[in-house]
Amino acid sequence: MTAPATHAPTLLEVKGLQKRFPVTEGVLARRAVGEVRAVDGVDFTLRRGETLGLVGESGCGKTTTGRCILLLERPTAGEILFDGVDLTKLKHRQLRALRRRIQVIFQDPYSSLNPRMKVGDIIAEPMKVHAIEPHAARRAARVRELLAICGLSLNFADRYPHEMSGGQRQRVGIARALALNPEFIICDEAVSALDVSIQAQILNLLMDLKQKLGLTYLFISHNLAVVDYIADRIAVMCAGRIVEIADRAMLFRNPVHPYTQALLAAVPTPDPAQRLDFDRLLAEKASDPNAWPNPFRRDPANPPRLLEIAEGHCVEASEPPVVLTGRAASRARA
Repeated sequence: MTAPATHAPTLLEVKGLQKRFPVTEGVLARRAVGEVRAVDGVDFTLRRGETLGLVGESGCGKTTTGRCILLLERPTAGEILFDGVDLTKLKHRQLRALRRRIQVIFQDPYSSLNPRMKVGDIIAEPMKVHAIEPHAARRAARVRELLAICGLSLNFADRYPHEMSGGQRQRVGIARALALNPEFIICDEAVSALDVSIQAQILNLLMDLKQKLGLTYLFISHNLAVVDYIADRIAVMCAGRIVEIADRAMLFRNPVHPYTQALLAAVPTPDPAQRLDFDRLLAEKASDPNAWPNPFRRDPANPPRLLEIAEGHCVEASEPPVVLTGRAASRARA
């Protein structure tokens, strides 16, 4: 893993991001009877050359956060500053120009590829859509280059998606994302549909590409072990909000928020004597904000906010929590 880009300039800044979905009833005249706060005030920054892992259980809002940044979902409120420009304020033509700098790798490497197109055409399509390479021969040369970068032989250009394995299809998805020479890539559960051995290959490829091409990643996953492998910093999300964010090593060494502690307790380890503590996630209602102790509870009368408790380590709390370190922290989590 490359060292975190601690002194690099900020590439992405998300401020107060919200996304609410209406809850409706009725068959013909549907009326709103409530709303779901999928993303409820998310704040974070991402530096150039950095990988930020956004982790949390299914339904916590992490994928919706990624879709809002891509503007596949229009945010209800908040700002998304990419290289100092608020994406939510851009008109279609301005946004189209910026989309070349921001790409995405989706979770399912099969459904994200057009089954009727050959791999070469799939990779070349973004170049045609954005008119960055009008000559077919040059597009074909660029496709061959991208196939080689992503570890695929040149004959894959004439194959269809159904003729490849899941790992090979995901490599095609990565090659397509690279076709426009982006600066920032959102990896939305990019390895969760793959076998464990193939996951490692794709993660290593992403890390190599980051180093060679100077890429910046937002890596969205429900798997803390995967995020631990690839991320420089980790943001933990629960019920639409980020509850803790810190450097990878710091988060694993000294998690402070009760939800983060419960997630880490359920991470598999190579020690056969240590059982997985899934019971803790259920018994303590770790994902229920109303069950968290003070100062972490989301009390409308005293709402929590992200507080910096150490350099680069922020926790959502209504007041600075008591932070235990070393053996005291280990005994408290036991």
